[in-house]
Amino acid sequence: MSKKIVVIGGGGAGTGAATIAIQRDRSLDVTLITEFEDIAYSPCGIPYVFGRQIEKFDGLFLQPLQFYRDMGIKLCTETLVERIDINKRSVYSNKGQEFPFDVLILCTGWEYEVPDLPNVDLDGIVYIKNIRQAMEIDKRLDQVKKAVVWNSKPLGVELIAELPHRGIETHLVDPSPWLMADFTDADMMEPLQQYLINDVGVKLHFGTDLLGFKGQNGKLTHAQTSAGDIEADMAFLVAPMKPATKLAKSIGIKTGSTGGIIVDNHMRTNVPNVYAAGACIEVLHGLLNIPVNLIPGSYAYPQGRLAGLNAAGGDEAYRPVYVPWGIGAKVQVGGVLVSETMAKAMGMPYIVGKATGITAARYHPAHEMMIVKLLVDPNTRRVIGAQFTGGEGVKERADFLAFAIRKGTTVEELATMENVYSPPIGALGEPIANAAKNALAVLGG
Repeated sequence: MSKKIVVIGGGGAGTGAATIAIQRDRSLDVTLITEFEDIAYSPCGIPYVFGRQIEKFDGLFLQPLQFYRDMGIKLCTETLVERIDINKRSVYSNKGQEFPFDVLILCTGWEYEVPDLPNVDLDGIVYIKNIRQAMEIDKRLDQVKKAVVWNSKPLGVELIAELPHRGIETHLVDPSPWLMADFTDADMMEPLQQYLINDVGVKLHFGTDLLGFKGQNGKLTHAQTSAGDIEADMAFLVAPMKPATKLAKSIGIKTGSTGGIIVDNHMRTNVPNVYAAGACIEVLHGLLNIPVNLIPGSYAYPQGRLAGLNAAGGDEAYRPVYVPWGIGAKVQVGGVLVSETMAKAMGMPYIVGKATGITAARYHPAHEMMIVKLLVDPNTRRVIGAQFTGGEGVKERADFLAFAIRKGTTVEELATMENVYSPPIGALGEPIANAAKNALAVLGG
């Protein structure tokens, strides 16, 4: 009989696990179970459909469902897994189905922590996760005049940048003092904040708590905050996201300090023949040497791919992460963890090298400002973090610095790095190198 692999979850991790497993071994019996109607789409693109930078939701789907069925995957959509019998090695659904398995891969993702606030169930209070729900929200946006977004997590920042494109007066309510304050620094976020205020027209309410909601006839009319009521037809709650581990815990799988499932570098859990991947797990940060829980698909898919490959008989290992990140708007911001904010919180010694440069030759119309901030360990002289603010090229610089940090690159090496000089795409002096030289000056070298 064919070896049976059951994958629970149809996001990036689950889709990656199922497809890679069956591609490696066509004799496998692979079943993918998801509670939703769809698999293999990009939820990260939803705010950009709201803002009409992307015309339709169709573009967010990687492939139609039939593509995966033709591959040989047994696809069970709109199917909720209710329990797992680890002794019998079977999964049971809300439809009365039983799915026996030899290997189980948990890709159960994340779930929102719904805030305990008055009237949080009013019509008009929404969450962004499932694409079908997003389609319904999108249909209503033309009638929305005023909206509130709670919390400036990356999704919240994307929403406040895009909703005004639909003619919606947009308010951000955030208890923090600046955008994405958990892992960014105020000085590097200031240009983006000014762009959102002055060019986009967003109303930013920092240091402000969300207290509840008011409504009429069951529909939202106001968000109540510590700074007063804000009129709103719709409120987007970017609530804390936690790993979805209920099924894992039910069969004795261990979770760690982040709440995510503990896996080894092959995506194996502590329960034999059970793997896990994606937003439900925690992985090791290579610099901090602590577990982190990561939501983006750029982590979910490779982890799922690895789990599927190893479940199908492969032998690949996952590396610790260094977490490059970025947010795209007219003013782009990005970086590599750690930030000054995090370094101070963790008691890490560091010095800062900062420089302002340009992304193309000064005489070329494509040139844009680029601010680079490097964090350097004064003892080892290795770069331990970076942040960027500017125009085009933030993403590429964040990727490059993440790799440089992974390889233990010193500030001297960055100060003498080579760079492309081409008027439309690269200035004579690379801002990263200039920031490194300024860091050397601080170090006295």
